[in-house]
Amino acid sequence: MTSKQRAYLRGLANTIDPIFQIGKASLTPENIKAISDALEKRELIKVSVLKNCLDDPREIAEVLAERSRAQVVSVIGKKITLYRKAKKNPKIELP
Repeated sequence: MTSKQRAYLRGLANTIDPIFQIGKASLTPENIKAISDALEKRELIKVSVLKNCLDDPREIAEVLAERSRAQVVSVIGKKITLYRKAKKNPKIELP
């Protein structure tokens, strides 16, 4: 992903609210499956890491991206933005 594409996706993500929260249990297989399903539907999602999660948000983002075959758009504070092009009916056209 180029920096221009990443900037475009960050701009789209500004208006999106986080739809998942990672808490004390950190990443579970159920979380990863739900996030993967959401990526297939929406392509671009935000995940919030709660204060009681002891893991580093950047590490969580890398693991999430690897396991859900997505790309990390950005990690700002405790907010992670992920992108994966949908297999059926892609909605977002990258520049």
